[in-house]
Amino acid sequence: MTETSRPGTLRVYLGAAPGVGKTYAMLNEGRRRRDRGTDVVVGYVETHGRAKTADAAAGFEVVPRTSLTYRDAALEEMDTDAIIARHPQVALIDELAHSNAPGSRNPKRWQDVEQILAAGIDVITTLNVQHLESLGDVVTTITGTRQRETVPDAVVRRAAQIELVDMSPEALRRRMAHGNIYRPERIDAALANYFRVGNLTALRELALLWLADRVDEVLQRYRTDHNIDSAWPARERIVVAVTPDEFSQSLIRRGARIAARASATELMVVFVQVGDGVRRSSPLQIEQLRQITEALGGTFHEVVGDDVAEALLSFARGANASQIVIGTSRRNRIASALSPGVGDAVVRDAGQIDVHTVSRPPTTNRARRASPPRLGRTRRLWGWVLGIALPVLLTGVLAVTRNGHEFTTDVLLYLLVVVLVAIVGGRWPAVAAAVLGSQLLNYFFTPPLYTLSIAGSSNIIALAVFLIVAVAVAAVVDQAARTRRQAQIAQGRADTLSSLARQVLRGQGGTTRLLETMRESLELDEVHLDVREASAARQDMTWQTVASAGPVGHGQPDVIQAGDTVRLVFSGPSVAAHDRQVLEAYASHAAALHEHERLLADATEARAAAAGNQMRLSVLAAVSHDLRTPIATIKAAAGTLRHPGPHLDDGDRAELLEDIDVSADNLAGLVGNLLDMSRLQTGSLRPLIRPSNIDAVVLAALRQIPGSDAVEVDIAEDLPAVDTDPGLLERVVANVVHNALQYAAGSHIAIRASVIGTRAEIRVSDGGPGVPDARKADLFAAFWRLDDAPSGSGLGLGLAVASGFMTAMDGDLIAEDTPGGGLTMVLQLPVCAAGSEAECAS
Repeated sequence: MTETSRPGTLRVYLGAAPGVGKTYAMLNEGRRRRDRGTDVVVGYVETHGRAKTADAAAGFEVVPRTSLTYRDAALEEMDTDAIIARHPQVALIDELAHSNAPGSRNPKRWQDVEQILAAGIDVITTLNVQHLESLGDVVTTITGTRQRETVPDAVVRRAAQIELVDMSPEALRRRMAHGNIYRPERIDAALANYFRVGNLTALRELALLWLADRVDEVLQRYRTDHNIDSAWPARERIVVAVTPDEFSQSLIRRGARIAARASATELMVVFVQVGDGVRRSSPLQIEQLRQITEALGGTFHEVVGDDVAEALLSFARGANASQIVIGTSRRNRIASALSPGVGDAVVRDAGQIDVHTVSRPPTTNRARRASPPRLGRTRRLWGWVLGIALPVLLTGVLAVTRNGHEFTTDVLLYLLVVVLVAIVGGRWPAVAAAVLGSQLLNYFFTPPLYTLSIAGSSNIIALAVFLIVAVAVAAVVDQAARTRRQAQIAQGRADTLSSLARQVLRGQGGTTRLLETMRESLELDEVHLDVREASAARQDMTWQTVASAGPVGHGQPDVIQAGDTVRLVFSGPSVAAHDRQVLEAYASHAAALHEHERLLADATEARAAAAGNQMRLSVLAAVSHDLRTPIATIKAAAGTLRHPGPHLDDGDRAELLEDIDVSADNLAGLVGNLLDMSRLQTGSLRPLIRPSNIDAVVLAALRQIPGSDAVEVDIAEDLPAVDTDPGLLERVVANVVHNALQYAAGSHIAIRASVIGTRAEIRVSDGGPGVPDARKADLFAAFWRLDDAPSGSGLGLGLAVASGFMTAMDGDLIAEDTPGGGLTMVLQLPVCAAGSEAECAS
C-alpha cells in the first residue's frame, strides 16, 4: 500500500428515495475523472438490474468482491482489503448505509469507507436521506417503514462535498411505472405504498432541509474563519428579545407569525440576563416563556451581558439573524431623554439586521425593576442617631483640643464619622451627617469663628470638597452594604433552591415534606397545594387541597399560580419581594412533585391492572385447555360406562374407572393450585406455625404422589424440628417432587435434609435436563412452563404456589444446578426457636 500523508476526501450523492439517479450520477462523475486521467476503480456498484446503470458502469476497472458463507448461503461483499491494496486515487462505492454479512471486516459499509479514506483514497458514494440516523423516527412516521440500515449523521457531515440528486415525485413515479427502478412484479405495490406522492414529497423536503443545514454550517464556518461580523441573511432567522413579563408572550407569538410567512425560518427567543451575578427574574416566568417558545417550534436561549442591547446584537450577529423583534421601551420620557433605551440602541446599531419594534399595550402590567434590599429598621434608626450624635460629639472633643490639631485633621475626622454612619445606617443618615458636619466645621473651626460666613477662598473649597467627598463616600459605602446584603440574599436563595432541587430529585418526603420545608424556611403559618381538574369546564372547576403544612384556613392567604390547574396558597408574616422568587420556585417544584406522585400512582394502578388482566388471561387460557382435558376425559369415560357397548368387559370398565379417578385427581390438583394462588394474591393466607419434624412432613407428602416410590429419601431422624405450617410445607414438598417427576422422569431423584446454623434445608435434586441460569427466576412465575412441557401437563402454578407458601412461612425456595446435571430445589426454613428442646420435640 502506498504511504500517504493525508486522508482521502469523501463525496456523497444524496437522494430522497431509491431511483432518483444517485448511482448513475456517481458513475458519471467517476467517468469524468477517469477521462481526465484520474485512477478510478469501482469498489462496489449495485445496478439492481437497471439497464442504464449497467451501461454507465461498463468500462470501469472493478475490484473483485469477496465471497462469504452465511447459513449455507453464498454472499458477496465489497473487498475492503483488496481496494486498499489496489490503492486507486478514487473508489466508487455504492450504498453507504449497507449492512455487511456476518464475518465481514466491519459490520457496516460506512466503516469500510472510513478505513479506505484513512488509507488516502478518495471515495464517491451514494445515500438515501431515509438512512440518516437522525431522521429515522421521522421517516418511520411518514412512511410507516423502520429503516434498519442507518449511517451516523457525523459521518456524512464530514464529507467534503454533498450533492443532492433531486427529482419531483411525479417524475419518480413515472420512472417507476416505466420499469426503470423495480421489477414489474414489484411496481404496483411500491406505487401504492412507499412511493406515494405524499411520502416522496415529505422525503424530498427532508433531504432539502437536511442539506440546507449542512450548507448553513459551511457558511457559518466560513464567516468565522474570515472574521465576518455582519449578517449575511442567506436564511431567515428571527430573534425575539424578551423580558420576564406577560407582554413577552405576545412578542414570541408575533415573531412566530413572522417566521411562519416563510418556510424553513428559524425562530430564536433570547433573554439577556444582566451579568452582575444576581438573578432578578422569576424562574417560573422564564420557564413559561421557554414552554411557549418550544410549543411554537422555536428555541429559547439565555445569554449574560452587562449591556442588554450589545449582548442581544452580538447573539443576533453570531446566529446570522436576519430580523430582530423587540418591544418598545418601558422607560419614562425623562429617562429616555437622558440615555437611549435598549430598543433605541438596537435600532441604532443593528446594521443590516431588520428590527421590528412592537408597541406595548397601555394596559400591560409593567414589571418593576427589583431595587436593592433595604437595611434593617433597627440599623437605619441607629444610623440617624449616630448621624446626629457623632458630629456633635466630635465637635465637642475638637473644640476642647483646638490647639492640638489643624483644620485638615478636622476635615478628615468628620469624613471618618460620615463613613461610620454610612456603614451602620446607610446613605441618607450619612448624607445628614455630612451636611451637619460641614456646618459644624464652618461654625466652630473656619474663620471667622462662630459664624456661618467663610473668610478665605481656600476654606470655601475645603468645605465644598469635604461635603462632596462625604456624600460620595456615603453613597459608595451604602451601595456596597446593599450589594453585600443582596449577595447574601442571593446566596441564601441559591442554597434554598439547590437544596429544594436535590430534595425533589431524590424524592425525599414527597409533596407534604416539601411544603413543610417551605413553611419552616420562610417562617410561614401555613402552606397548602391546591389542584383542580383540567378536564372540567372552567366555570365548574373547584380547587381541592392535596397537600398541606400547618393549619389550613389560618390567616389571610396569598396565592402563587403554578399553571392553570395548580396553585400554592400560603399565609403568615409578609413575604419580602425578593423571597417571592423562592416561593415561585417552591410552587413550580411542588406542582412537578405532585404531578410525579400522581403519575407514579397511575403507573402503580396500571401495573396492578395489567397484572390482573394477565392473570385473568392466563386463567382463561388454562381453563380453556388444561382444565377441559381432565373434564373431557371424565365425561367420555362416564358416558361409556353409562351406555356400555357389546364388547365392554370388566377390564375395560376398570380402565375407564381408573381414567376417571386419575383425571379427577388431576382436576382437583389444578383447582387446588388455582385456589391457593388466589389466596396468595389476595393475602388471605394465614399459616399456622408450630414445631414440625421434617421427615414426617416429607413422608406424608410422598404418599400423595403417584410414582414417588422411586424417590430416594435420606433424612436423619435426629434433625431438629423446624418452625413451619406442616400442612403448607407438605403441599410445597408435594409440588416440588411432582415437578421433578414430571420433567426429569427416568432420572435419579433424591430428597436430603440438613441444618446450617439457624436454618434447615430440604434439597430435592434430580438428574434431568435442568434449567438455564437465565430462566431459573421464571420457574416461580405463575402460569409459566418450560418450552418443551407437554400439552396438558399443568397450569404452571405448582412452583409459584410453593414459593408463595415458603415466603408466608418465613422460608425460601431456591433453584440450583445439580452437580453432574439436573435441577435442585432448596427449601430453607427456620429451625425451631422454642424456649426448650422439649417444646421443639414433636
